[in-house]
Order: sequence, then structure tokens, then C-alpha cells
Amino acid sequence: MATNPVSGTALTETPAASDAEARTADAEVRAEPRRFTRAVLHNRKAMIGAVILLIMVFIAVFPGLIAPDDPHATAYPPNLGPSSSHLLGTTQLGEDVFSQLIWSTRLTLWVTLVVSVIATFISMIIGVTAAYIGGLTDRVLTVLTDVFLIIPVLPLLIVLSAYLTPGVKSLIIVLTITSWAFQARQLRSQGLAVRSRDFLVAARVRGERPLYIILVEIVPTMISLLAASFLALAVFEVGFAASLQFLGLGNSGELMWGTMLYNAQQAAALESGNAWWALAPGAAVVLLGTGFALVNYAFDEIGNPALRPARRKKRDRASA
Repeated sequence: MATNPVSGTALTETPAASDAEARTADAEVRAEPRRFTRAVLHNRKAMIGAVILLIMVFIAVFPGLIAPDDPHATAYPPNLGPSSSHLLGTTQLGEDVFSQLIWSTRLTLWVTLVVSVIATFISMIIGVTAAYIGGLTDRVLTVLTDVFLIIPVLPLLIVLSAYLTPGVKSLIIVLTITSWAFQARQLRSQGLAVRSRDFLVAARVRGERPLYIILVEIVPTMISLLAASFLALAVFEVGFAASLQFLGLGNSGELMWGTMLYNAQQAAALESGNAWWALAPGAAVVLLGTGFALVNYAFDEIGNPALRPARRKKRDRASA
């Protein structure tokens, strides 16, 4: 008789029961996109966040339609104040601040999304693998996760910055290394909650490989949690990336909001009366982070029905 690798007990489930749970799990996975859309459309905060993100994406894709000038053009007098010709003034070198702000959206958003995707993928693989495989693998991966959780970030950044060349690649490496561990712990906890379900036991009885079970059977049941983890990471990455660039880890010649803050600080923009050079990219960082955070409210409602408004709960019960 086959035994359950997780609990060590004999498998007594009937094929019909296992197939029924597998069909239920498949139906839940197929229903996820509709749940996401419904959650966003019925949540005002999430709707506002979605609008903010759509605007940011449009600006990142089509900056030339909005920016009036070449962001690197030094064709104007330095340190001009806001005017109809220069909405946010000019830099110390005579560059248009508004044009730099618009063009910086592209690389800032790209780095945020890339790092969030990579960190979410790493946390998913490590967290779910530790939960499903168990034993020595679980202990090793849990210790690895705990090590990255307790490492002081600032000393680690100092060490990494000493060996890495300032730029986007170095920024992505540093952000990824320092941001995956917490989400891995959350995903491991969720993996522990589902690893003994009947449809996973049936997959093991069929002889499916662990990698197949993790990626095809377990991960699809965590889509809402993965989406929430991605959005939470994005909020963190936006502010953390700008902070690292402000401290000098970025390349001052690359157009990003963090490098704008760094260049403004180096030029003493606030002291010289050119406040918008520093305030505009800071406000943009806050706005983008707010957009990701507001959209995350919709996924919080999916994961925790107690957060849904009373009217929404009634509609959900009626539709069920």
C-alpha cells in the first residue's frame, strides 16, 4: 500500500475523492482572474491605485509624447524656477526638470517590476520547495531564509557597493538579494497548509515529480498570495531603490528618480532655492508606491474576506 510521504500514513483516499478535490482546485485556479478583476472594480482604493499605475505605465511607454525637451539638453539657464516654459524649473546644468522626471519614469518602473518579479520567483521556489519537500531540505532552506532576514541591510549594502559598479545592474542585484526572504517565509507557511491535500497526495501516487507538483499543482493555488507578495515587494522596491541611488549606488547619468534626488542633493538644490528639483522625484516615488499599495487592498480582500465591506459580502453570498 502506498504511503503519504508527508505524514508517513497509509493512503486511504478513494480516487473519486482525490479527483473531486483536484477538480475543485482547478476550478478555483480558473476563477482567480475573475476574482481579481471583481475585487479591483469593487474596491475604491484599488481602483485609484490601478489608475495611478496605468498612468505611470503610459508615461513610461510614451515619455516623448509628454516631455517637452530632451532630458539631457543643457540649453537653458541654470536653476530657473517653475514657469510656463519649464514647469518644474531647470537643473544646475540647465536641464529641464520636468522632462527628466518624465523620462526617469521608464527606468524606475522597469527596475521596480524586474526586481519584484525576480524576488517573488525566488521566494516562491524557496518557500514552496521547503514546505513541500520537508526534512533536511526544509531545514536548510529555512536557515538560509532566516540568515537573509537577520542580516543588517546597511552593512550589507556597504560591502556590496564596494565591489559592484554603480548602475542599474548593481541596483537590481542588491535589491533582489535583500528583498526575497520575508516573502519566502510567508509562502512556506502557505505551502505547509496545502501540502497534505488530497489532490497533491493523488499526484504523488501517480508518480509525478516534485518539481511538477510544486509548479503545476501547488503554485496555481497561491496565485492571489503571489500577487499580493509581488505588490508588497514593489512598494518596498520603489522606495528602497530611490534610497540606494540617493546614497550613491546608482549611476548619476542614468535617468531614474533616485539619481535625480542624488544629483539634486549634490548640487544643494534645496539650499539654492531650486526645491522642485528634489521634491518632484520624491513625490513621484511616493505616488508610485501608493499606487502599488492601493491595488494591494484588492488582494487583501481576496485573502481575508473579513476585510470586505458588508455590501460586498452580501453580493458574494448571493452569487454563490
